[in-house]
Amino acid sequence: MAVLIGTDEAGYGPYLGPLVISATAWRVPDEAIGRNLYKTLAKCVCPGPPEDGDSRVAIADSKKLYQPGAGLAGLERGVLASLRMLRIAPARWREVWAALDPTCIEAAPIIPWHGDYDAELPFAVEASCLDAATSLLACELAKRGVELIGIRSRVIFPERFNQLLDEHGNKAAALSYGTLGLVQELLSKHEGEPALIGCDKHGGRNHYAGLLQHFFPDSFIETRGEGRLLSIYRWGPSDCRREARFAAGGESFLPSALASMTSKYLRELAMAAFNDFWRRHLPDLRPTAGYPTDAHRFRKEIAAVQVQVGITDRQLWRNR
Repeated sequence: MAVLIGTDEAGYGPYLGPLVISATAWRVPDEAIGRNLYKTLAKCVCPGPPEDGDSRVAIADSKKLYQPGAGLAGLERGVLASLRMLRIAPARWREVWAALDPTCIEAAPIIPWHGDYDAELPFAVEASCLDAATSLLACELAKRGVELIGIRSRVIFPERFNQLLDEHGNKAAALSYGTLGLVQELLSKHEGEPALIGCDKHGGRNHYAGLLQHFFPDSFIETRGEGRLLSIYRWGPSDCRREARFAAGGESFLPSALASMTSKYLRELAMAAFNDFWRRHLPDLRPTAGYPTDAHRFRKEIAAVQVQVGITDRQLWRNR
């Protein structure tokens, strides 16, 4: 058997809220490592919003499934059904963080908008719809000899994000270190199995050999090609070869698409807590998604309350 790992992020551009990086791991028969997983799972998974009457589970780039104001149901159905493949069924907001990035719960007391926040899950999808998606996924994965074996996230809140900027000098490096840390974590659980890793390009970077060498210091990283659209690297013995591909538009790789959805779902849950906190102080305040233009508006409107409650700019605002 072989392992497929896909990564993606949400929240790279905003000034408010966290950067969320996720990785998903799947086990497939050795001969299927290079196949399109969407074709293998065509009876249960679709690569975009399903049409009326299509009961398949959408696993796609989060931008295809979520638009502000349209609700979280499209994302939530796929993410929560996938978590159930791992016997994880969070019923509350805090439980999903504990399942995907336990350090978030440990840090909750020092993040003002997380300290006492909680909410029931699912947020948007109907329980019967989620149950149907879970049954369909479980049945078809078993038939195709495919197994979802891991979903992990790393959530970087503004204060930590600013620390990483200080350490690395740019946010692309912060993204790369967070991403490859997750890849290393997942691969460490599957020693002796060949693996294919799919990542999106990080801030336009084309060269990743040095980063991979940092995370896998005992291996010789072989560069197989580096370019604007695709950079490929290989390492490990012939019977346990690992290949990492950094591609523009990497979400077309199903494991990366689920990582994209997971990252966006967690970020939206984080922003729900963030907006709830500020609206408790300013009930008429319009919520924000944290992106640049609106983030400046929001920051100006909360300025007086920010001083009153003692929240520093470094806790609130990402410097890039």
